[in-house]
Amino acid sequence: MATPMRIGAYRVERLLGTGSFATVWLAYDPALEDRVAIKVLAENWSHDLRVRERFLDEARLLRRLDHDRVVRVHTVGELPDGRPYAVLAWADGGSLRDRLARGPLPVAEAVTLLDEIAAGVAVLHRHRVVHRDLTPSNVLFHSGPGRERVLIADLGLAKALASASGLTARAGTPGYMAPEQDHPLAVVDTRADVYGLGRLGLRLLGEVPAPVGPADDRRAARVRLRAGVPPAVGPVLRTATAARPADRYPDAAAFRVALRGAAAGRPAGPVGHVPPPRRRLATSAAAVAVMFVAGGAVAGDTARPGPGVAVGRSGPLTVVLPTGWRAEGTGWAGQYGADGELEPALVLSPDPRHWAADPGLPGAFVGLSAGTARRTGPAGFLAERPHADCVAAPLRRTGQGGIEWLVATFACPTGRPVIVEAAGLAAGSSGLLYVQLTPPGDGGPAFVDALLAGVRAR
Repeated sequence: MATPMRIGAYRVERLLGTGSFATVWLAYDPALEDRVAIKVLAENWSHDLRVRERFLDEARLLRRLDHDRVVRVHTVGELPDGRPYAVLAWADGGSLRDRLARGPLPVAEAVTLLDEIAAGVAVLHRHRVVHRDLTPSNVLFHSGPGRERVLIADLGLAKALASASGLTARAGTPGYMAPEQDHPLAVVDTRADVYGLGRLGLRLLGEVPAPVGPADDRRAARVRLRAGVPPAVGPVLRTATAARPADRYPDAAAFRVALRGAAAGRPAGPVGHVPPPRRRLATSAAAVAVMFVAGGAVAGDTARPGPGVAVGRSGPLTVVLPTGWRAEGTGWAGQYGADGELEPALVLSPDPRHWAADPGLPGAFVGLSAGTARRTGPAGFLAERPHADCVAAPLRRTGQGGIEWLVATFACPTGRPVIVEAAGLAAGSSGLLYVQLTPPGDGGPAFVDALLAGVRAR
């Protein structure tokens, strides 16, 4: 891309960086008499709805956060050719990647820097945001008055955009991404960022750069820390980079407390317990949280179960089941309402309890969210669902049951051969409906549309 003279009202000065999905320019804002960074979506992705929406979603999220520890967004706009761009505060001190390229930082400075990074990530976690791609490139520096500030950037944009684009390569940065992020059905929560913080700590404080590759987690435990690193810091980093999320610190704030204590010479305490989310209904009422209503016979006298219903604050979630399928009610792991409780969800299958673990078993997950999923919109939410090594077909739209659905289909070489995802805004409700479906062998678009037609939220 040739250097543009202007982007909107901003005078472009020079290129700051370029990647697979975006180009970043340094520009001058004549109104504020200050320099800004302008991120422009790459031309080859500008017409992909999922990629475009995820790009804009990150800008909106950064704008809402508006915190000194996170890169600020001033505004968004659109070029004459239709490409969106975001105007960001310019981090004039460069990135942590730039600094590490010049050599290791002094130990005391590195420990302090890791603490500052954790403080920035803790801001995200307080706002129920998971970054998902903490790397040296996403840690920036700004030389403001008084002292230099450490800023968190990108909010996992590269990973989300790669997933949205249907690229078959593993999205994200090897060596910094938590193991569970490779599994499309896994819950990715704040503990994935704790893993990223631990890997950054190994990079900053290890004798050699932290290893990357399939055996990351086993080799990370053997990384030798440099002379001068307080002995108690090692166990903190090992806990943060544990393979199982349950063995890590629950969030960035807990990691920071442990790191500060270790830097002061105090042994690391036990990992904080992550309390299970409260159920929407009392235990005595659990039996009525999900109801299965007997239905009448259908053509050919084949028994067809009635709707499965999960009741939550965003309204009842109802699905008409295909012949021979059953439903089980669950909470939507990782999706919380304003009250901190799990959003409602159903698992549908001939054998619901084994569907997630058996790639050959047809079935579906149906969830209703009035929280984060609603704010991202259907396209933005689908963009965040990674399917490593799968090839994405073009998105299609279908109107079923009074809902405008956006449908994505993935062909996969291993595991489930076909994964279908759909998202739509629930009619008459403030919620977003999400469906992930493994259709039966003879189930094509007609089967998918028939199932979507039976999804209701009231």
